[in-house]
Amino acid sequence: MTVPDSSPYILIADAPYYQDISAELRTAAIAELDRAGCDYDIVEVPGTFELPVTIKLATQRQGRRAFDGFIALGVVIRGETTHYDYVCTESARKLQDLAVAENLAIGYGILTVENQEQAWARARRSEKNRGAAAARACLEMIQIKKRFGVR
Repeated sequence: MTVPDSSPYILIADAPYYQDISAELRTAAIAELDRAGCDYDIVEVPGTFELPVTIKLATQRQGRRAFDGFIALGVVIRGETTHYDYVCTESARKLQDLAVAENLAIGYGILTVENQEQAWARARRSEKNRGAAAARACLEMIQIKKRFGVR
């Protein structure tokens, strides 16, 4: 991955419901952004369901430097009700809708798993390291936007 000419400014939108797992995702994403020489800001949201609207709001902020990309971090673990299905489906769909409709570079770092063991296997930097993967996806999409001359 090539580092852009100017330092990209990234928003990490984090839904830290499972605080320890979320901290691992966030730490990995930050390490990847630091490695690429990015500037970033972090906002915590109440839950994964609130990630899409948070990113949408961030695109509309006034009087400040615009974000070049976004990283959505969260953990959804299946419970005893259908709540899991709604949160997973709707948050993913709305993030994809935003990315397509508004030409946003969004790194998807929402873990949708059956249990905490699966979440940790995906979050741990020594294993699947999905926080870093989400950051890399964001940065790669910024490069693709630049390639096609899209702001």
